[in-house]
Order: sequence, then structure tokens, then C-alpha cells
Amino acid sequence: MSRWVDPAPFEGARPRVPWWVLVPGKLKWLAAVLALVWLLVVAVVRLVLVVVRYPVAVSVPTMAAWCSLRFGPWPLLLAVLAVVASLVIWSGLDRSSFVRWVWLRLVTEWRRATVYVPRWRATMRLGELAKDSRGREYRPRLRRVRSDGWRDRVRVRMIPAQSAEMWELRRDGLAHSFGARSCRVRVLKPRLIELDFVHRDPLARALPVPPLSDDVDGVDLKRVVVGRTEIGKPWRLRLLGSQVLVVGVPGAGKGSVLWSIVWQLAPAVRAGLVRLVGVDPKGGMELGQCPDAFDRVVYDNGPDAVVLLEEIAAEVKERASRYRGVRRLWARSGGEPFTVLVVDELADLIAYQPDKQLRERAAWAVQTITSQGRAPGYAVVGLVQDPRKEVVSFRHLFTTRVALRLDEPQQVDMVLGDGVRQRGAAAHEISETTPGVAWSKVDGRREPERTRAFHVTDADLVELGLFLTVDDATVHPLPTRPDPGDTTGGAAA
Repeated sequence: MSRWVDPAPFEGARPRVPWWVLVPGKLKWLAAVLALVWLLVVAVVRLVLVVVRYPVAVSVPTMAAWCSLRFGPWPLLLAVLAVVASLVIWSGLDRSSFVRWVWLRLVTEWRRATVYVPRWRATMRLGELAKDSRGREYRPRLRRVRSDGWRDRVRVRMIPAQSAEMWELRRDGLAHSFGARSCRVRVLKPRLIELDFVHRDPLARALPVPPLSDDVDGVDLKRVVVGRTEIGKPWRLRLLGSQVLVVGVPGAGKGSVLWSIVWQLAPAVRAGLVRLVGVDPKGGMELGQCPDAFDRVVYDNGPDAVVLLEEIAAEVKERASRYRGVRRLWARSGGEPFTVLVVDELADLIAYQPDKQLRERAAWAVQTITSQGRAPGYAVVGLVQDPRKEVVSFRHLFTTRVALRLDEPQQVDMVLGDGVRQRGAAAHEISETTPGVAWSKVDGRREPERTRAFHVTDADLVELGLFLTVDDATVHPLPTRPDPGDTTGGAAA
């Protein structure tokens, strides 16, 4: 008798059907309509973006095709010739506006279509700026391209969890990928940055100084024009309420910055509204070129220089005590001149002086003036070659710092602040053939400016000396000092 055997369970795969089969028919039609509407919206948006990004490349062929179909080929040919003739005449009459409104727009569209769009995806992937997560690629979006002739400004929207520092670390690779000399990263707002791809140097040519003026009221101590920035705007240094440190190797153009400041202050110096005091440890090789600009000047780093610094420090304290309860910041109406202390080769006084006592006295006096001279109307313009901490231990007291050509990359951060070199301030890469080119950084501003000071020649210094030694009858006297109880003194100069 055989035993009964329980049959094995069914091991076949359960049949599966797509989920949309279970959806009612009416919902299928509704979904199809929504999908079609969505595709139309996406197509319209993409078409609008193409028109916005390439307005000339889209509008010109469209208008040409419409005119050809509407009026025939000959009127179209005459219209094209008329447009070309108009552009040529425009370029001859006003080249700057033609370049701005026509030429740069054409260059912008050309570079976006031929440089950035074709290489964008591969560059983002190979540069590790795009990320994959769960089978989905997150890639930074190319938003807008604007060409200024010497640079391209490329606006980018970053992906989540990405920072500007990640782009700053890849500046060199991005520059080579898109055929530029250098790349700089600027943060516009959260998740939105702008890449500056520089193709040529707009500051390659020396800048002649502007003509001397008798307009004393035109001297603005908050906005002293000493040159031009790379975007074509005036380079303005703030003296009222600020201290200026200029650092650069020999031949970098520290004298250009110094004499550009003196040149612009000349009308106020001659009128007695500004007083210049100088210390030149090099025996007068720099400040001795125009001694008439200075009320007092010492040509060494010995006891006389230290005594002068201590006298200025004492003046700062004395004037501050008189301003207490009267005014908060120096003003022209106070009847006292604004004092600018110029120290050429500051390190010779505070670091290289062999006499330890003199060195300490000089450092104390300079620190007193830089830390307390803002409100009473005293500014220090210090020039130095070596920016190391052991040389200038109080760099933080200088609110405006100018980095001319430097020897080492690390010195850029020493002068301008940590992280500035990663944002494009490559002062160590400034060419020896462009003295006066510098990177300027003001406290409170994240981005540095690339600038160039005016080129002041020996003939210009002779002219400056003659300008400052005119007859005293032509000099405007200082206003009388107001009553100490007058509290109307403002903060403007």
C-alpha cells in the first residue's frame, strides 16, 4: 500500500500588469491632457529662453524670412544694406555706445553659443562640480553670459549643498576649460555666483595723472581718486576715517600710489585744509622729490623721525580730548587741517631699527595714530615691502590695504586677508611691466578690486612743486574755529 504524498505548492510567478491599466479610462484622458499641456508649457518656456539668450541670432533671421516672404528678396537686400550702413555710421560717430549696445551683444551671443554651452556639461562633470544621487544627476545651471570685451561674466546657479569655496578651488581648471587667462568667483546671493573669465588686461597701459585743479571743494577726503579700476571706474581711496597700508616689492609702484594721493590732495594742501607730514628713512629718495608738499618731513629713521611720530600721536590725543562732547568726527568747519602722515618704508622704523628703544617708541606712536586718529582727523599712509606679521604686527589697524606686486602667494592673504587669493586676488601674478597695478581691499567688503594708480613722472612732480609754491595771496584761508559748544560739526569732508 503506497503512502499519499502532499503535492508541492504552486511556484509560478504571479502575473503583473502595469499600474495604468487599473486607472479608470476618464483619468487616463485627463492625465494625457495634463501631460500635453505640460509639454507645451515646457516648449514655450524653452523657446522664450532661446529668444532671451540669443535675441540677435533669433530676431534677425526671423525678420529676414518674414520680409523675404512678404516683400521679396530685393527689398530685403536694400534693408540689410541700410542697416549695415547705419551701424558703420554709428560706429564712426559714437564708438563707445556702438560697442556697448551692438558689438558686445554680438560677442556675448557668440561666446555663449560656441564656448560655454557646448563645454558646460563635460566641464561640470570632469571638474567634480556635478553630483549623482540615486540615479539623478545634479548639475549647476548656466544662467546668463555677458561679455565686456576683456572678460566674460557667467552667472551660475549652484546645486544644493554646494559652496562658493568649491568653485574657488577649481578656478584654474575652469579658466583653462573655457579658454581664459584667469577665473574669479563672486557671490551674488545664496546659491547664485558669477564667474569672471578674464581674457586680457584692461590695465596694461599706464594712466597719466589728471590736470591739477584749483577747486578746493572738489577734494573729497572720503573718495580720493588715485587711479582707475579694471572695470573703468575711478579708483577711490578713503582717507577720512580710514588708515591705508600699501605693500609691494621694489619696483611694484608704491610711489605711484603715494604721489597719486598727494596729487589729488594738492588743492587742499595749498589752501591749508590738509597737512602732509612725512617720514622717509631712505634719506629722501622718495619724499624728497617734492618736499614742498609736506609741512614737515624727516629723511631718516633715527631719533628725529621717532620724535615726529610721537608729536603726531600727542596731537591725536590732544585733539580727541577737545572733540569730546563736541563732535564725533573731524569736519572742515572745525578750522583745523586734516593731517595725513606718510611713512615710506614703514618697516625701517618699527622693525629694522637697530635701537630697540627707538623701535618700540616708533611702533607705539604709529599704533596710537592708526588706532585713535580716525575721529580727530588723522590718517596714516604706510608703505612697506615685507607684510609678515613680525614686520608689521598691527596690520589689522589699517582698514584699507593695497597689495601691489608681491613675491609669494601667501603674502596676498597676509595683506588683504584670509581667502582673498582664492577669490581671484592674485597680486603675486602681477606683471613687472605694469607698475602701479594692485589689488585693493576695504574692511567690510568681501570682494577685492583690481586697480591701477596714476603714473606720476618726475616732470609731474616738478609741476606739483610749482603748484604748491604759489603766492600766498591766492590761497584760501581756513575757516575760523567754531565755539567749543557748537555741536553741529558733521562727519563729511
